[in-house]
Amino acid sequence: MITALTNGRVLTERGVVERQTVLIESGRIRAIGGDVPADAQIHDVGGALLLPGFIDTQVNGGGGVLFGDAPTVETLRRIGIAHARFGTTGFLPTLISGDFNLIRAAIAAVEAAMETGVPGVLGIHIEGPFLNAARKGIHDSSKFRALDDEAFALLTSARRGKTMVTLAPEQTTPETIARLAKAGVIVSAGHTDATYAQVHAALAHGLTGFTHLFNAMSPLRAREPGTVGAALDDAESYCGIIVDGKHVDPATLRIALHCKRADRLMLVTDAMPSVGAENKRFALQGRMIAVKDGVCVAPDGTLAGSDLDMASAVRNAMAMLGLDLAAAVDMATRTPAAFLGLSQETGMLRQGLRASLVCVDDAIHVRETWIDGRRV
Repeated sequence: MITALTNGRVLTERGVVERQTVLIESGRIRAIGGDVPADAQIHDVGGALLLPGFIDTQVNGGGGVLFGDAPTVETLRRIGIAHARFGTTGFLPTLISGDFNLIRAAIAAVEAAMETGVPGVLGIHIEGPFLNAARKGIHDSSKFRALDDEAFALLTSARRGKTMVTLAPEQTTPETIARLAKAGVIVSAGHTDATYAQVHAALAHGLTGFTHLFNAMSPLRAREPGTVGAALDDAESYCGIIVDGKHVDPATLRIALHCKRADRLMLVTDAMPSVGAENKRFALQGRMIAVKDGVCVAPDGTLAGSDLDMASAVRNAMAMLGLDLAAAVDMATRTPAAFLGLSQETGMLRQGLRASLVCVDDAIHVRETWIDGRRV
């Protein structure tokens, strides 16, 4: 069956094209523009903007559930539905530092979810436990451990989707990072107190990303550039960044954009169960977390993820960074797709790519979300 999304303003690689039609067949974009087949099912979007679906590489939870609390297919389904309301069509469910049995269960859940077609699941993001206690953030440092052969085997065990691992470069070796990268794992630096030299060595051996830039990492100083300095100095690596105006000051965000550009700086939510849920309190590793002023915080004031959704992140990027629609959307679509090695599958509205898109009004509030050709 062919579905025709008609009367849309379509954001293409050439910019916004008015009064355009997107034809969808077998979960992919058959064409943008052209004649509508007589047997197509017509869906008039009423002049709304049609954007590529958002891709979020750091989603701890949503819809009232936390992935690490119950790593099951049903949990992933609930998280995906919650974030689809805000335009997310692809995400990496993210596991906060835990023991190996939890990681095994999480990998199994992701593989089962992808096998059964749970919408939006692209793989898994394993955030820890190979981190530095000096920059632990909300993570339980008692779970931290070395990245030994057993850990390596576990991190490379997934057979479906993408595997992203956040680690502290100083807690392992450049050679281990190289082995992970060679095995297809996407390696990102985070919760790290590494020096510039340590990060530079990791980059030379296959590190390609930085997790929530500026947060939980060694800062830029005059005589020691640290992890932040290494990230900003490197032209090729990708940086996830939480654009809520709380985790990172807007001026600091703009400095990062000057250094990294929109094609290397990607929006992430670091979302917690509160996203898409009425209840704004939840338990995390034995501590009660509450949303205050739009940020998830522990009783001692430690930041504990965010209450941010991707549509809000795009709006914030436009408002705080002074970006136009196309650049802000790139940070939520094309850039993370490139980081994950999925540019030939998703991240743009182009013939042959997945029909994962979001229909929004002029204020970038979501009206409809389509994942692989299906409205969700």
